[in-house]
Amino acid sequence: MKMKKITSIASLLHLRFTRQTGIHSNKFCVNAVRFYSPPSSTKPPGPLMQYRKFIEQGKLQHDPNQEKVALALENVLGRLEQYEKDMEEYHVNLANWEKNRENERRSLLIREAESKQQGGVWTSVNKHRNTLIERWMFRKNPENVEPGVGRWVSYLNRERKLDSLVGRCPTAPPAPKGLYLYGNVGSGKTMLMDMFYGATEGIVKHRQRFHFHEAMLKINEHMHRLWKNQVEEKSLRSSISGWITNLPFDSKVKEWVATEEKYKQEVQMKNILPAVADKFLVDQHADQRGASILCFDEIQTVDVFAIVALSGIVSRLLSTGTVLVATSNRAPWDLNQDGMQREIFQKLVAKLEKHCEIIPIGSEIDYRRLIAQRSIDQVHYFWPLDDNAARQLEAMWCQVTNHFGGKIISSTIPVMFGRTLEVPQSCNGVARFTFEFLCGRPVGAADYIAVAHNYHTVFITDIPVMSMRIRDKARRFITLIDELYNHHCCLFCSAASSIDDLFQGTEEGTLFDLESFQFETEIEGGKLRRDVLAEGSVSSGGAPAGIVSMLSGQEELFAFRRAVSRLIEMQTPLYLEGVHSLHPYFRNSTKNM
Repeated sequence: MKMKKITSIASLLHLRFTRQTGIHSNKFCVNAVRFYSPPSSTKPPGPLMQYRKFIEQGKLQHDPNQEKVALALENVLGRLEQYEKDMEEYHVNLANWEKNRENERRSLLIREAESKQQGGVWTSVNKHRNTLIERWMFRKNPENVEPGVGRWVSYLNRERKLDSLVGRCPTAPPAPKGLYLYGNVGSGKTMLMDMFYGATEGIVKHRQRFHFHEAMLKINEHMHRLWKNQVEEKSLRSSISGWITNLPFDSKVKEWVATEEKYKQEVQMKNILPAVADKFLVDQHADQRGASILCFDEIQTVDVFAIVALSGIVSRLLSTGTVLVATSNRAPWDLNQDGMQREIFQKLVAKLEKHCEIIPIGSEIDYRRLIAQRSIDQVHYFWPLDDNAARQLEAMWCQVTNHFGGKIISSTIPVMFGRTLEVPQSCNGVARFTFEFLCGRPVGAADYIAVAHNYHTVFITDIPVMSMRIRDKARRFITLIDELYNHHCCLFCSAASSIDDLFQGTEEGTLFDLESFQFETEIEGGKLRRDVLAEGSVSSGGAPAGIVSMLSGQEELFAFRRAVSRLIEMQTPLYLEGVHSLHPYFRNSTKNM
């Protein structure tokens, strides 16, 4: 199959950059189009109603597996309104409990400080007695005695007293079971999840939707911020909190209180992932209380860090009442094909099974291919790499940039963690790159998210056929397509082969997951990620270690099929007409009007 004829620029731009409101013809029926509920003052319809409405309009083809999932999502949605009210009441009780506990904790500290302030012989005697007791306790294994063990005992005793004085932490109301959807590429998992996510607007306060790459970067960002704050606090040892400064004690006793306070903070920071989880969903509305929902697209376990981080974050969120709706190509128990961190992984699976209904989509049809077969004028993907393809892509570049006006310039865009990325050619939301520039250098998901967020239309030239011989480039290209698709970008490209023949698997080995190294360059010294990989823990300290790729050949086949399926959908009219309403470039412009 060769290139198809270019349509007129007027019809092309009308198709891509204007929002269609009419009903689609039956020849464009699909079942894997992503959906986001448009802004509305009225309550958005539920996923089952949306699904059936699209079938009536001819936008979707009925699939019993998809309808079953839509019904399950509808049931979850129906329980959220009451759950939001229950969680609001719970958070009020929790806030009061935390306030009372902190007040009582300070009272205990002050009483202990008063005892130290009185000094005298009894203080010396007690101190000597405690030392003798500690020596007796650890007499058989003196090498096990750690610095600060006395402080740790004091901390535990204080916590037990607080439990008796204030009572245990209030129990969160039982959360509705979430859903874990898994199945083949193009089966409609993401579409159905997004229908649900759109329908939750106005029902719950804390709601987030993440793709795997974005979620991993967010986790790293929060870890980095918490670790950095911890380091800064340690450097300010001389500073004492205002409430301690005002205590009627001498300087030595105040220093003791400050040390006890700092130790409490260190204990709380020892396991950093729960602290990250607590900020994962509520940062934007920290002053509001209520239920929380996490929609997580394409759960994967590509390496040790992904398993440890996901286990820590997801387990914490589920334990504190977050409702999870997730998609994946695999069932939860099949995610970890390589047996990495088996004990941690099994705990994650147990949490998912307890808090989510596990539902296979079951369809063997890739509906993205179905719409592509029924579409005409696919003019965005040019192959093979010959003079004719180069001329047609250049003509399209000129037409699109002329339409949006402005001068073609080189620019620099911000990337997460304070980095930047150079863009060789750009013009008013349109950018152009070579394959080598984006995939032949040590860049990764954070860079691709920045590109996808800043540019609604992306041109990529000279894409080669990919095999294990260029495994790192192939892996980056798959990640790039994921992010362009997730942000609903319009993509033009020239390639050496058709989409179906772009990935050529061989027996030379598995693709190396260079994304593992992405976080190494983004964290100061790579400290946090290496610690997790080395220890399989959620500690913010530890010894560094190298990264080992954990992608199996089967995982790559999933990734290949997903990229091919998404590339096919990105050429279709039904996808392209959504660029103007769904891409952040246009959504932000609408908000600012």
